[in-house]
Amino acid sequence: MPSDLAYWLIASPLVDHDPSRTLSAVKPAVESIVGSKGVGSIEVPMLKSGTLSSLLTLSDYLPKQDTFFTQTVSKLLDTLRSLLNDDPQKLELHTRVNDRPLEEYLFPSDGSGWKWDRGRWGEAGKVTDVLEALMKEMNSIDNIQKGRLQSYNLAKGSLTAMQRKLTGNLATRSLGDIVKKEDFQTGDSEFMETLLVAVPNNLLKDWASKYERLCAMVVPRSSTKLASDDEFTLQSVTIFKKCKDEFAQKCRENKFILRDFTYDEGTILKQQKDFELAGVEERELWADLLRLSRTNFSEAFKLLVHLKVVRLFVESVLRYGLPAEFAAVAVKPDTKNSTKLLKALTSHYAYLSSAADPSRRSAKGKKAKSGEAQNEEVGGEWAGVMEEEWLDYVLFEVPKL
Repeated sequence: MPSDLAYWLIASPLVDHDPSRTLSAVKPAVESIVGSKGVGSIEVPMLKSGTLSSLLTLSDYLPKQDTFFTQTVSKLLDTLRSLLNDDPQKLELHTRVNDRPLEEYLFPSDGSGWKWDRGRWGEAGKVTDVLEALMKEMNSIDNIQKGRLQSYNLAKGSLTAMQRKLTGNLATRSLGDIVKKEDFQTGDSEFMETLLVAVPNNLLKDWASKYERLCAMVVPRSSTKLASDDEFTLQSVTIFKKCKDEFAQKCRENKFILRDFTYDEGTILKQQKDFELAGVEERELWADLLRLSRTNFSEAFKLLVHLKVVRLFVESVLRYGLPAEFAAVAVKPDTKNSTKLLKALTSHYAYLSSAADPSRRSAKGKKAKSGEAQNEEVGGEWAGVMEEEWLDYVLFEVPKL
């Protein structure tokens, strides 16, 4: 059964050779279910279909492109969600087509119906040429989007790493904004240096009783508390340089964390400047990616709908034959009415069942039985179709997103 999380595009033979009659004929059957704004016309261009063999090949090939197009639109939507923190109101403003809501793109408020973009894709070209052009544009969107997204993710990752250094605990974070020059009383002494040790808060008593005896050349009473957080307290201690390795080993044995830090005012200022610049770059790339994603989403969704209409054309020619005299409508199901809507459509298009291939027809839209396929001995390109869901009319879905 078609999904109620998608719009349904349906193609059927013309009524009295008049495309406008297709919509007026189906409206009474579904309008009471979906409302007057839940059904509209879809313009299907009369493309050059080529040979039956080429159409069969396209019918087999198009689902793969359909998947790629749908995934590209979905990835763009995921990017917008991530950039906007999944804010529904902001997301609604950015997931638009031609600056209109998605639904209004398929169901224009003026009731004119969806129109094929003749300016970009023509109206009587070859199916293969139109498909190639659609694929070229979607590939371009996908490649450009990937490049910009990668640049943004790198900048965001770099900023996040810097932020982590500033927001972590005293055992891991940067200490440049915590310590001061006067905390290093040994200065440039040739023999002594001041070390910084992150002491777990539950080991502060151990530190006080042990630090002077961790090695033979620790300056007595040199430990000074510089800062503390929920987990650690940062202590400074003065030792003779030649016992630093031994002191570091004893710290590890006692679960005191010796911080590898050398006070350099120039380095600290550079780190602060780098952090500010990283923040500016991340914000600029965020804004750029948001603008691009919004534009690409609009274009990609249009490409997806045009691809669906190409599929409607190909399958309708295969189903109803030449000359290509058929028209299409779009309907909007929801979770409450989808079953009722499908029954109404099946009833409305029941007259098509008599023209359908009996071996492939399933009056209630169920899968054809394998036994029937075997009895008819249908093979070749049609063999895979035998196991697919079969309706008396051509139907493709456009995700609601």
